[in-house]
Amino acid sequence: MIATPDRTPLPREFFDRPVLDVAPDLLGRILVRSTPDGPIALRLTEVEAYDGADDPGSHAFRGRTARNGVMFGPPGHVYVYFTYGMWFCMNLVCGPEGRASAVLLRAGEIVEGAELARTRRLSARNDKELAKGPARLATALNVDRSLDGTDACAAEDTPLRLLTGTPVAADQVLNGPRTGVGGDGAVHPWRFWVANDPTVSPYRAHVPRRRRS
Repeated sequence: MIATPDRTPLPREFFDRPVLDVAPDLLGRILVRSTPDGPIALRLTEVEAYDGADDPGSHAFRGRTARNGVMFGPPGHVYVYFTYGMWFCMNLVCGPEGRASAVLLRAGEIVEGAELARTRRLSARNDKELAKGPARLATALNVDRSLDGTDACAAEDTPLRLLTGTPVAADQVLNGPRTGVGGDGAVHPWRFWVANDPTVSPYRAHVPRRRRS
């Protein structure tokens, strides 16, 4: 018998921990996106940890900027960035306020509101692909920079909220290199995912982009 996911909101204390504790513990949690057309709920199946000043792969490695300011806290807020001139990606801020760290949400299973997600992800061949990858996840949930700084722990009227869900057993959590991260940041095995879950995105190593002449 499959247990019913717990709909209790995650407290801020959940996020006020080291990023490498929070990241694997997010697997199996439920992210709810409230929209005027109804809610979309997603069970997290793949994430990546980024550890600020101690992590060359992090947006905050070189300090605070206008772009990454949300990463410095408070914990439990949403950090959204724009990449490759066309896609948004969504992170959850964690750790003590003032020390930048965040978890990139890489993939998940749409468990409610799939019909709404499909209208955003017309190229998906099936529902397993609706949020299979960080840009696809943000697109399916209609997340963009307007949601940067959203408090995912707010009691009411928040467009994004994290629920307890059904945490994944430790023996079902795998980890390995982060996708597309190059340089010194490539050595960290800080991508975490649910074993054998069909919504997890494929691993891709970093490919340096050629500089145009």
